[in-house]
This record gives sequence, C-alpha cells and structure tokens, in this order.
Amino acid sequence: MDDDGLPPYIGFAGLWRLELSGLEIARLGPMLEARLARDPGNADAMMDIATLSILTLNPENRAAAFAMQARALEIKQVFRIPAARQPPALRVLAIASPGDMTAITHLDCLLEGSDVELLVLYARPGADFPSALPGHDVVFVAAGESPDNRPVLEQIARFVRTSAKPVLNSPERILLLSRDSVARMLRSVPGVAMPLTAGVARRELERVARGELPLGSVLEDGAFPVIVRPLDSQGGKDLDRLEGPAELVAYLARVEGDAFFVSRFVDYSGPDGFYRKYRVVLVGGRPYACHMAISERWMIHYVNADMDASAWKRAEEAGFMEGFDSGFARKHARALSAIDSLLGLDYYAIDCAEARSGELLVFEADTAMLVHAMDPADLYPYKQAPMRRIFEAFRALLGSAAKKKTR
Repeated sequence: MDDDGLPPYIGFAGLWRLELSGLEIARLGPMLEARLARDPGNADAMMDIATLSILTLNPENRAAAFAMQARALEIKQVFRIPAARQPPALRVLAIASPGDMTAITHLDCLLEGSDVELLVLYARPGADFPSALPGHDVVFVAAGESPDNRPVLEQIARFVRTSAKPVLNSPERILLLSRDSVARMLRSVPGVAMPLTAGVARRELERVARGELPLGSVLEDGAFPVIVRPLDSQGGKDLDRLEGPAELVAYLARVEGDAFFVSRFVDYSGPDGFYRKYRVVLVGGRPYACHMAISERWMIHYVNADMDASAWKRAEEAGFMEGFDSGFARKHARALSAIDSLLGLDYYAIDCAEARSGELLVFEADTAMLVHAMDPADLYPYKQAPMRRIFEAFRALLGSAAKKKTR
C-alpha cells in the first residue's frame, strides 16, 4: 500500500469499487494527483488518473485522459494488479490496447478477489513489446475489436505466435468481430436472426438520401427502417433508427463521419410494447446470463433502462437469470452452440434479444463488453450467484489453459 492507503496501481475495477464504496471522485482524484506531485514519473498514478477521468464519462475529460494514458505508456507498458490471496496461484499476462473502457476486456472485473495475479501489458502501434516480460502462466488477448484497435491486434497476433505460454482469445479471431463480419458469419445459422450490416461511405448514403441510389444497392437486405451509426461508434453514440430518405438526409446533416454501419431494423418489442435485451457471456463455449434490460425504447443500454427504479423489471430480470439454464439457454442452445463454433473464441459476450419469430436476434458479439459484479447487492440480490458462476468459470478456463503444455 502507498502512504494514502491505496494500492500502488489501482486499475479500472479497483477505482470503480472505491467510488461505489463511498470514496468520491472529488476526493480520489486529488489523492492520485498528490501521488503524481510527489513522484512526477509515477506511471501507475498517471494510468489511474486517466482511467478515473474516463470513468466520469465527461466528454471534456477524454482528450486529457488519453494524453495522460499515453504519457504513462511512454514510461512503462506493464501494470500489475496482485492477487487477493498471496502467493498467487496463477499469473495472467493480459495484452491490452490504449483507449477508453470499451477498448479492452476488463479482466480485473472478472478476477476481483481471486488468487490470480493480473499483469496488463499495453501494446502500442509502432512500439516494440518489452524485451523482458514478467513471469506468467497464460496469455489472454484483452484488446477488443475496433477500427482503432485493428493495427494493435495485428501487432499482437505477430507477438503471440512466438509465445511459449498458452494463449486465450486469438487476435485473429477477435479481428473478425466487426459488426459486418459477424453478421456475414451468422446469417445462415439456424435459429439466429441477424440482419446484414454494411459499411457504407458517406457519399453513397448521401446518394441514397437524395434518391439517386436504391437502399438495396448498398445493403443487400436493405429496407427502411434502418439503423445507422458511424463506423467507430460505441455505446450507442450517434446510433439512430431512420424511417426513410428524408430522415437519412437530416441524420447526415447532424452526424459527422466518413463511413457508417447500416443495417435493417428488426422490431423485437414484446406484446406489452417493451423491448428486452440480454447480455449472454460465453466462457469456454458455455453460455451464462449476465443481465437483462427492459425498456420502452428500442435502443437499450442497461444504464438507460431504469432497472434500479422498477421492481417489476428487476423481478423479470431475476427470473431470466435464475432460470437461464433451463429457459433461455435451452431454448437457444443450438443457435448459441453454432455461434460459438463459428466465432472460435475462449471468452466473449453477445448482446441479443428474441425476435417476434422466436429466433435469437443478435446485435453484436464482442470480447470487450463489460461484465462485472458492481451492482448493489441490496437492490440486485439475484445477480450475486449468476455473476459468481461466470467468474468461477473464467477462473477455471485460465487454470485449464495454464495446464496445457507450453512450447
């Protein structure tokens, strides 16, 4: 521990946990700044300050946060989160990428309180990996798929080919997780409904908006309404449902970007008019319930579904999670198994729903979706056991991989 009683490097999960425990950002931020004032070369403090800034979700903080992150990575590339129990039973080298909290798999959320030491190695385009790496038992590729991360993932792919230790989540497979690629892979899977997604240049969409091009010329199964978002959009930013060419004209006038993902909108509202979106985590091929969000709006994120304010929504989510194995997972077992075989990953999550046809409607598959146990136990008591099962399965996955023969 440092003089302030905090670990030398806190990390994403640790900072989030401190905030939830009552240590307000208004106090935590100055504590970290004081560390940096005492030691201007403290890369751990720099990285924590950057992460804390990103956690505030204030867009004005992002540029400064990324600059601080880059400054930290100029000093060192490996950051250590010790196991809760010493000595560690396992050491995992997670290869991450710079960026915000959507850029990587947050293994520290999955390994809270465990006997696993986490060593986070940040890869940077154009920068060599350290010549000497800390001792580790297994490698986990934590960088997620995104346009910004593609060069990093290609760099990681070259690096892990020489790894003497087992590697989980192949970077080559992660590179296939773009929205358009996943849609192409899953389009013919029985029991799955996933509209094709096309990356379309702005100039082509402008021609569609003006009536010079039919929508079907840029999107094979295209028909209005469509969902449109910039190619690099995350978290629903600038995501919109458009009913026709006139709305497309207005959208392009207000949203920047050289290219956009476009897909056909599928109405997945239930008989009661509410939309239900599920996050399912697959660990070693087995599906687990992560959460369920219910909203009057088609564009659902758990944070905007007001689950904390609605007892009936939480009761329905509890039923989904508690009956997942015999209910949702059994109903969609063949579809989930086929998806897993095609994606070929050790750990990832899918955001999905049920189409009115009963098929599994897949929105996206990603290794960097946030999976955590930060929800308050008094409000969400039913989440404790299902999340523990995910974490135990993930720990078992790491242990099993570590036992494999090294080269």
